[in-house]
Amino acid sequence: MPARLPSWAWVTGLTAGAIAAVTVLGVQADRGPRPTATSAKPSSTASAQPAPTASAPARVPDGSGTGRRIVYSLGEKRVWLVDASEATRRTFTVWPGSVSPDPGSYTVSSRNAATTGSDGVQIEHIMYFAAKSGVSVAFSNAVDGASPPPAASGTKTGGVRMRKADGTALWAFGTVGTTVTVVR
Repeated sequence: MPARLPSWAWVTGLTAGAIAAVTVLGVQADRGPRPTATSAKPSSTASAQPAPTASAPARVPDGSGTGRRIVYSLGEKRVWLVDASEATRRTFTVWPGSVSPDPGSYTVSSRNAATTGSDGVQIEHIMYFAAKSGVSVAFSNAVDGASPPPAASGTKTGGVRMRKADGTALWAFGTVGTTVTVVR
């Protein structure tokens, strides 16, 4: 006659099986196709400037340093979040303001969770890293996710705006003291 298992052994076995099944399904879902949005959130500034492109260059620009850093390419209007092992954790396009920092190495000097931008838009995840011509340069995203309107002629803005999800990722990655490398 086979030995009978105590009830706690059954519960433990079922729990372990359920965890294994959920893990396998999670890995399969992570490898599967990604859904894409079919329509953009309407906003008063949605047509003001073309949306950043979704295609991502595979490599971090040459000459962008080493180690954990944020890389900002002025020419590509793109940011890379690079970890200490030189792996790109995320890359995304941005909408630069009318004042851009000179190429070089900077550090995140301060952070502000939310404020109103110089263009009157409610912004969040503000990370200051440079100044030029009396204008502070910072990464941020609009709270409502809208793209910024084109700057009025002569208006100096140093905001480097991005999509809301990218702003959240950058905020989690970049703390005060994080290196920001700006390349052409």
